[in-house]
Amino acid sequence: MDIIKELKRHDILGRSGSGFPAHLKWQMVKNCNASQKFIVCNGSEGEPKNYKDKYILKKYPEYVVEGIKQALLAIPNSTAFFYLRKDYYRKFGRKLRKLSWGCDIEITKKIGRYLGGEETTICEAIETGTAEPRIKPPYPAQKGILGCPTLVSNVETFYCAGKIARGEYKGERFYTIEGGAKKRGVFKASKDATIKQILEETNNLPKFDFFVQAGGGAMGEILLPKELDKQIEGIGCIVVFNRKKTDPIKLMKQWAAFFLAENCDKCTPCREGIYRINEIISKKELDGKTLDDLFFVLEKTSLCPLGKNAFRPFETLIKKLGLCRKR
Repeated sequence: MDIIKELKRHDILGRSGSGFPAHLKWQMVKNCNASQKFIVCNGSEGEPKNYKDKYILKKYPEYVVEGIKQALLAIPNSTAFFYLRKDYYRKFGRKLRKLSWGCDIEITKKIGRYLGGEETTICEAIETGTAEPRIKPPYPAQKGILGCPTLVSNVETFYCAGKIARGEYKGERFYTIEGGAKKRGVFKASKDATIKQILEETNNLPKFDFFVQAGGGAMGEILLPKELDKQIEGIGCIVVFNRKKTDPIKLMKQWAAFFLAENCDKCTPCREGIYRINEIISKKELDGKTLDDLFFVLEKTSLCPLGKNAFRPFETLIKKLGLCRKR
């Protein structure tokens, strides 16, 4: 089986946030002329309220390992790392080692916090023990661990590759539904389903006035009920909020506290931008012009995806709920 062609045929996307076509990334690493290549399964899962990778590792670890084995077969001269957050390492490390027996797969603990899941940060952490992002380009597929071509894919992506290899893939993916939903948890549904369809199929479409955060429990964008006829991107997390019971300032302060705690302080736009956003929210003086400027700088000049995307929940919540003061 040519697993890379099968990834393309089934339109498998990365599930750690970027949604980049898996077959293109795998093919790029395969095509590189190098005597040593690395494969990394990203099991760091640091996004709040999202735990689909934990669910997969608990229920279907054999498919994830099979997916890594397929990558090792497809990419010559390769060695694999299974990179897990510390609590996942404690819970699943022994089982994964048993499933990986006889293959060149090293099970390793995550170094660092939320940023440890970003692909260049993973490479830096494995190589040096320091969980800080690198400037891109070059991308890990070109120059990753020890300067070698490195494939970094999410747990769910390898799960899909394993299902495909065994002829069992049915075009589904996993979604975490949290917050004020009636039935919280991890669910399987079509990878092409809209947010509304997912909520309906899982009996989670609220009857009260609500909004959702789609894509992540911190990074995700805010969507109103009329905006749910779209597919969810990235990690597939849907958080439901009761509009009448949610204090938007308190919610934004929670996001800001998370980003302040989890950014690496390496680049000024992210470090100072998030600090200023937190300061403005704490004073409850939401000046649209100042916030727009901060959001623009974060998105355009931050070093890594945390800074480039941290503005999104604030911007969409403020816009959708009309929170800016009138000028």
